[in-house]
Amino acid sequence: MSKPSMISVIVTTYNQEDTIARTLDSILSQKCHLPIEIVIGEDCSTDRTGEICRNFARRYPDTIRLFSNPVNKGMVDNYFDCLLACRGELIADCAGDDFWVDDEKLEKESRIMESDDSITLVHTAWKSYNEQTHTASNSPQQPFSAPITDGKQMLEAILTQTSMPVIQLCTSLYRTDVVRDALKKHKALFRGQDIVCEDLQIAFFEALNGNIAFIPDVTLYYSQGGDTISSPRSIRKLFDFYNKATNQSHTIANTFSINTDTTRNFFSKRTYALLMHAFRAKDQQMRSEAIECQKLWNTKNNLAILMIKAITAFQPLWTCALAIRKVVITLKK
Repeated sequence: MSKPSMISVIVTTYNQEDTIARTLDSILSQKCHLPIEIVIGEDCSTDRTGEICRNFARRYPDTIRLFSNPVNKGMVDNYFDCLLACRGELIADCAGDDFWVDDEKLEKESRIMESDDSITLVHTAWKSYNEQTHTASNSPQQPFSAPITDGKQMLEAILTQTSMPVIQLCTSLYRTDVVRDALKKHKALFRGQDIVCEDLQIAFFEALNGNIAFIPDVTLYYSQGGDTISSPRSIRKLFDFYNKATNQSHTIANTFSINTDTTRNFFSKRTYALLMHAFRAKDQQMRSEAIECQKLWNTKNNLAILMIKAITAFQPLWTCALAIRKVVITLKK
């Protein structure tokens, strides 16, 4: 494999006028022996995000390539359109509300990639950043903290992650050709109306095709506290996101014949979670969709699933259970 000659950094952004400058400044401050280009996908924002991005592009014309979308593409298509436009053999990304906190992030990662052709992705430790309090807290314990791990040992964990990203993509540097080849062979896993994540597929295919390196240094502050696609305030939006994200995992698992106790338990937990969303919202349509998901994911009934399905099968019982839940929550407070 030839030595990489450039790093492309993808920045997708939409209505992030308060944070996008911080993101771009954190990338521009990188000290790396390889040249860097920043590929911005500005997705038809309705606030000042576009203006801020244009100002940066004028100030750094040799570094920044700005793609101002005339219509909103959505996060996934915006990301992969940027990826296809990248010139670098290696790709990093930083979302428009996150920011890097180590100015040698790309230098450390690229040196590792150059030293070992078998490594397809390098990722690092990170911290969550509360936008309201402006404080950072440690991310959960990294389950694969060895310097190098055979990527195939991580596939199950990547598909079933629930409380943390096994690979936080905004900390990563990965090989461009691996994802582009996967895009050609498995387009349905990357594009489409029901695809809500881009990081799951990228992490999976990079792990499928090589070794994964980990650096314990914190390089990223991951922004939390806003209304994002993976953490929306609307119960309906949250239901739809977890429904579609779980479908992505299920489709990939089926495509590569990954069917284990861990994956079955994951789909069982997601079925129960969707039923609980429907219960809390007292939404019959959500309940029906959750049961359809159970059939699609071939999830067996367990006691928890049977109980919530029984409670929500009868409106009076459903109403009574919600009233009891409200009393219990009040007493706990």
